[in-house]
Amino acid sequence: MSTTKNLLVELFVEELPPKALKKLGEAFSAALANSLKNAGLAPATASVTAYASPRRLAAHVTEVAAVAADKPVAQKLMPVAVGLDAAGNATPALLKKLAALGADASVVASLRRENDGKADVLFFDSLAKGATLAEGLQKAIEAALAALPIPKVMTYQLQDGWSSVNFVRPAHGLVALHGSDVVPVAVLGLNAGRETRGHRFEAAVDPVVFGNADEYAAKLATDGAVIASFAERRAEIARQLEAAAAQAGGKPIDDDALLDEVTALVERPNVLIGQFEQEFLAVPQECLILTMKANQKYFPLLDATGKLTNKFLVVSNISPEDASAVIGGNERVVRPRLADAKFFFDQDRKKSLMDRIPGLSKVVYHNKLGTQGERTERVAAIARAIANELCDVELAHKVNEAALLSKTDLLTDMVGEFPELQGIMGRYYALNDGLRPDVADAIEDHYKPRFAGDSLPRNLVGTVVALADKLETLVGMFGIGQIPTGDRDPFALRRHALGVIRMLAESNLNLPIDKLFNCVFAQFNGIEGFQLNINALYDFIYDRLAGNLREQGYTAQEVDAVVSPQPKRLGDIPKRLAAVRAFAALPEAAALAAANKRVSNILKKLPIWPQADIDNALLVEAAEISLYAALSNVVPQADIAFNTGDYTESLQALAALRAPVDAFFDDVMVNAEDPALRANRLGLLAKLHAAMNQIADISKLSA
Repeated sequence: MSTTKNLLVELFVEELPPKALKKLGEAFSAALANSLKNAGLAPATASVTAYASPRRLAAHVTEVAAVAADKPVAQKLMPVAVGLDAAGNATPALLKKLAALGADASVVASLRRENDGKADVLFFDSLAKGATLAEGLQKAIEAALAALPIPKVMTYQLQDGWSSVNFVRPAHGLVALHGSDVVPVAVLGLNAGRETRGHRFEAAVDPVVFGNADEYAAKLATDGAVIASFAERRAEIARQLEAAAAQAGGKPIDDDALLDEVTALVERPNVLIGQFEQEFLAVPQECLILTMKANQKYFPLLDATGKLTNKFLVVSNISPEDASAVIGGNERVVRPRLADAKFFFDQDRKKSLMDRIPGLSKVVYHNKLGTQGERTERVAAIARAIANELCDVELAHKVNEAALLSKTDLLTDMVGEFPELQGIMGRYYALNDGLRPDVADAIEDHYKPRFAGDSLPRNLVGTVVALADKLETLVGMFGIGQIPTGDRDPFALRRHALGVIRMLAESNLNLPIDKLFNCVFAQFNGIEGFQLNINALYDFIYDRLAGNLREQGYTAQEVDAVVSPQPKRLGDIPKRLAAVRAFAALPEAAALAAANKRVSNILKKLPIWPQADIDNALLVEAAEISLYAALSNVVPQADIAFNTGDYTESLQALAALRAPVDAFFDDVMVNAEDPALRANRLGLLAKLHAAMNQIADISKLSA
C-alpha cells in the first residue's frame, strides 16, 4: 500500500483567452482529477482545487498514491466443454487462449467454473498491476488538455525548430509535484519540473521554485506576485472596486461578465480611479457605459440614483508607488472613445427618425420575407389590429407611429457601432424629435423581454408593439420553414414565444391568442413560398408555456391539465392553475379525474364527436336520470362561477357529480343495442365532458 501525497500540476502558458479562462481552469482541474480517480490513483473523496490566471492553468489534488492498487480481473475464457477434454485436461484451444493472456497450463487447475445461464464457462482470475503515478498522470494530463473547451487552437514550433504542437497558446513550463517529488511526465514538448514564472514585472523571485505541492498558492503569491486562484482574485477585485468606489463617492456598475473577464486579464489586481471631462455626460449614459466596458474593460461609477458620473475604475495589473502615470494613460485612452460616442450622438440627431424610414427599404430583413421596411409595415399593421381588438382608437395611432419608427435607429451611426444599443438609442432620438414619451418608450421597449427575467414593456403602447414584433417574427419564420430544431434557434423564436406568453399572462390583456394570430396571418398574404402550419405554431407556443409553468414550480399534472386544451386567453392561466390545484385537493377529485378519462376515451373512439343533446324521454335507467338531474343542477352553478372568473368555485361545483357519475358507469350500458338509447347516452357523456373540461382537462390528474 503506497503512501498518499498531495499532487500539483501547473501548465505555464502565454496569455490565455480571457473570456474562456474560467471554464478552461475548471475543465482542466476536473478532467485531471477524474482521470486520476478512474485510474485508482486518487480516491473518490479526493479534494480538487482549480487555479487559473492569465498565464497558467493548475490543479491541486489531495490523497494521490504513487502506485494504484492492483485490480482483480475476471477473464471469461470459453465453455468448459471446449476448454477441457473428457479427462479434464486443457485442450489446445484453452492453452492458446491462456498463452495470449500471459499464462500457461499451470493455471488450469485454478480456473473458476461458472454457469452463464447457457453452459458452464471457464474464467481466469488474475490481478492487474496498478498504474504508477507517472503512467497515470501522463495519461491524465493528455486527456485533460484534449478535453479543454478551447475556442480556437494555434500551431506553434517547439525550440528544436522542427516539431510543432497545437494548443490554445504556446506553453513554456510544466510543474508536476507529488509531495516534494517531481513526477517525470512530459507534454507539449515540455518536461515536468518544480519551477514556474511569476508576474511579468513584479515577481520578487524568478523563477519561482516550489519545494512541495502544498506551497503552490502561497509561494506564487509571495515570490511570484500572482494570485493563482481565479475565485480569490475575483473576490479581491470586487473588494477593491467597492473600496475605491466608496473613496470616489459612487458605486461601480454591477456586471458579473465584466468582472470575470477582468479577473482573467490580471494576475495581481490593483484598482485605480480615473475620470473624464464632464461634457461627455451629455451623451446618453448607456453609450458611455458600453464603450468603457466593451472597449476598455473599465468599471463606470454611478451615483446613488444610478446616474453615471465622470469617474471610472481601472483594474491594473501593476502596482507602482506612483500610479499617476497609469491613471493618466488610461484617461488619455478613454477620451477618444468617449469623443467618438459624442460625435455619433451629435451626428445622428441631425436627422429625424421619421426621415430615416425610407432607408429601411434598402436593408434586407430576410431574402424570403423582404426588407426591414416591409417588415415594419407588417408590424405596424399588426399593432393597429391589436389596438382595434382592444377598441382603443388613440392607441392605434400611437402604436402605428411607434412600430413604423421601431427599427429606424438601426440606420444610425451609434447603433452601427454598438448594436447592443438598438431600441435604447431609438428612444433617445425619438424624444429629441419631440415625440410623445409613451411612443418613445415603446421604441425601446418593443425588444422586451430580451432575456429570461427581463422586465416587460413599461406601457400599453410598448406592449402592443412588442407583441406585434414578436408575433410577426414567429409567424414569418414558421411560414418559411425556419423552425427551431434541437439546440438550433438562430432567430431566437423560443425567446420570442416566451415573451408573447409573459406579456399576455402578466399584463392580463383581453387578447385571445387565436385572435392575435388572425391579426398576423393576414399580413403575409401574397408572399411567395409562404406556407404556415398553424397547428405546429400553436404546439410550439404551448410547449414553451408548459415549460415556463413547470419552471415556476407547478407540477407536470397541473400544467398538463391546464395547457393541453390550449386555452386561448393566456391571462387566465394562473387562475386556471389555482383552480386545478384546489380541485385536486378535494376527496372527489381522483374519482372524477378517472371518470373523465374514461368519458374521453369513449368519445374519442367515435367517428364524430356527439352533440350534447339529451331527450328526457330516452332516460330510462335510474342512474342516467340521476346523472342528468345532477348535471342540470351543477352546470348552471359552474357556468355562473366561470363567467364571473371564479374558476376555483366553478371546478369545485363538479364535486357533486362524483356519486351520480360512479353510479352511471356501474349501472348503465352506454353502448346499448337500441341506437336511440345509445345516442342519448353518448350525448349525456358529451354534456358531462363539456362541463368537466371547461377550465382544464381534469383527466390529466388521473394517475
